[in-house]
Amino acid sequence: MSGLYLHIPFCRQACHYCNFHFSTSLKYKGEMVAAIAAEIRMRRGYLPDRPLRSIYFGGGTPSLLDKEDLDLLFSTIEDCFQIEPNAEITLEANPDDISPLRLRDWHNSPINRLSIGVQSFAEADLRYMNRAHSAAEAEQCIEMAQLAGFSNLTVDLIYGTPGMTDETWQRNVEKLLKAGVPHISCYALTVEPKTALDYQVKKGISPAVDEEQAARQFELLMQWLEAAGYLHYEISNFALPDKLAVHNGNYWRGEPYLGVGPSAHSFNGFSRQWNKANNAGYMKAIANLQKQDAMPDFKEELYEEELLSEADQYNEYVMTGLRTVWGVDVNKLKGRYREHFLENIDNYIGDILVLEKGGIYVLSKKGRLLADRIASELFY
Repeated sequence: MSGLYLHIPFCRQACHYCNFHFSTSLKYKGEMVAAIAAEIRMRRGYLPDRPLRSIYFGGGTPSLLDKEDLDLLFSTIEDCFQIEPNAEITLEANPDDISPLRLRDWHNSPINRLSIGVQSFAEADLRYMNRAHSAAEAEQCIEMAQLAGFSNLTVDLIYGTPGMTDETWQRNVEKLLKAGVPHISCYALTVEPKTALDYQVKKGISPAVDEEQAARQFELLMQWLEAAGYLHYEISNFALPDKLAVHNGNYWRGEPYLGVGPSAHSFNGFSRQWNKANNAGYMKAIANLQKQDAMPDFKEELYEEELLSEADQYNEYVMTGLRTVWGVDVNKLKGRYREHFLENIDNYIGDILVLEKGGIYVLSKKGRLLADRIASELFY
């Protein structure tokens, strides 16, 4: 299975918590889309020779793309790759971009799944995060998408926001359950370095994140969604049994994927690459590579690369595996890495943070609260 990720580096405004690469100026959107299409053609040989099972438009805000932009990108993808007939093709969309006209265009395109960045249905939370949409738009967009024929939806929520009560958090989750949203992604508010929120916390403008509140709301979330029949298949992701995300699932299982666009990452099993996170620099690199017609001789203009050692591959497998219901299969570990894992996992078994069955190690509910710490302490 292979996947294609397209990073669309534009947003209407900057959310206070976001540290992804984007620009709030749409001046060069057309040129950027043309550059991304050119990169797809240049790097078509990166993936194994097998059909794409997932295509994911992320960002940034891909819902800012016009119909002509999407047509160009899809025609390029179809020229360069085989696509499985039932491939998952996802577009991230903000509620304020969702309209009957755009939904019609998306539904008439190859897109068959929408990822909607609601984050909260509470107006106070949205203003705190500096989201572009209102609480009313957050509610309306889901119904509009469903009426337009999009049954395969995933919606993002954020918990742990200062001032968010458990009652408000429960109302947010219940709205998605009532709407029948089949896939829900939930993230604790994180203060990332060099973001507006980081500045506000350091200056005392905003309170720091309350870790106890975030942990409590995560535990409540697990309780509510399990009772509603959702599978908690990855730390931040819950889905009805037949609606697990293919694209993200491939990432967690170590399948190869190609990322195009500024800041996009790629992985082929033994190396990782990441494009430079600068819009002007990215477009210049693509233009130079087209002139030289010398890929990969000038690849350093476009991306950096890291070859993964055996230890790197082990660490990555442990980190991603423990986050999922598929866990870490000790039979896939060899030599000193298997010995290292087995020597260090016992303490977590004893504390009931990790559960084992048939050589498969998964986090318990209690362990999911400490996923990053446990993984890092198992690293080689």
